[in-house]
Amino acid sequence: MPVPNGATTPAHGFADPDDDGRSHPRFAHLAGQIGGGTHLPPRRIRNADRGDRPRRRLRKTVIGVVTVAVVASVSSYAWADSKLNREVDLGKVENRPPSGEGTNYLIVGSDSRDGLSSDDRKNLKTGTAEGRRTDSMILMHTGAEGTTMMSLPRDSWVTIPGYLRPETGKHVPKGKNKLNASFSIGGPELLVRTVELNTGLKIDHYAEIGFAGFVNIVDSVGGVDVCLDRDVKDKKSGADLKKGCQTLNGKNALAFVRQRHQEAEGDLGRSQNQQKFLAALAKKAGQSDTMMSPSKLYSTMEAGLDTLIVDKGTGLENLTSMFRAMKGVSSGNGKRLNVPVANPALQTSKGSAVQWDAAQARKLFGELKNDQPVTVTGKKPARR
Repeated sequence: MPVPNGATTPAHGFADPDDDGRSHPRFAHLAGQIGGGTHLPPRRIRNADRGDRPRRRLRKTVIGVVTVAVVASVSSYAWADSKLNREVDLGKVENRPPSGEGTNYLIVGSDSRDGLSSDDRKNLKTGTAEGRRTDSMILMHTGAEGTTMMSLPRDSWVTIPGYLRPETGKHVPKGKNKLNASFSIGGPELLVRTVELNTGLKIDHYAEIGFAGFVNIVDSVGGVDVCLDRDVKDKKSGADLKKGCQTLNGKNALAFVRQRHQEAEGDLGRSQNQQKFLAALAKKAGQSDTMMSPSKLYSTMEAGLDTLIVDKGTGLENLTSMFRAMKGVSSGNGKRLNVPVANPALQTSKGSAVQWDAAQARKLFGELKNDQPVTVTGKKPARR
């Protein structure tokens, strides 16, 4: 098509006034005017195009900022994911049950003092014991029917499978003992094996947090809101809380989930407190959108990474799913219960222990394995 000065218009559009060889759709409607003999001075074309230049610069700036943010987020995510202590090898666990429907997490609270100074231990009233034991174990199942948080009392009287004694290498045949003994004897792997043997539920992910990590994570989200129906005062744990709704910082939260001496059901009552608090923690984190996406989880988990222990197959994405499931429970999409108990004070060769209600427990485990609606309440019997 002829145009003034003998130039031609490219078949795909109007020639770019910047002469960079590209068509410029913005000015395509002018081609007909020029082709019809209407003269538009080149200066006006150039001036018309100048309005786009600030927008181009802004667009490039925005793209640059977004790119930097994405790179920084990915780098931070990769850093945090690499910091996870994946020392638990579920591949070493023998004679595992077949996988069921849904996903099972074993969440363990240990009394590890790693990361605490002598002043911290005194301030938090954690004592000075070395090594690590477990005060809380929660088997959390999540699936199509929502989430169920089931506490396994540390003094549960269970069958511990045969194992090699670490110090001698001798084989110890399976036998009865308290559940937390499996953790003390053989660590997370023997604990997982014991839980699987006694429940028939395959554990997909393992997560363990020590005292220091627990305190730091609670503080990193600005404390956790809880409502107490009575005053809580326990000299051993350091708990000194008033009745009513309040925000617990890391120190007070640790004391709250550890105290059991004034609980009418002892460890069973403490288990309910621990579930209640974890659900409240997930809810608080979810309000600020901190833990609900893998890219944002790392900044909060950084506070507890030093004492967080997971299995080799667990990453930030799995931890995010775990917190989402906990949050769902606090929102009504799930249940919190104890494993059904027949006798909370069974006398054994290892002292007082918690005896499960075999029939009700078997029914509950079957419902979880098949991802069916949970009908077992897991109510606690009165202490004998």
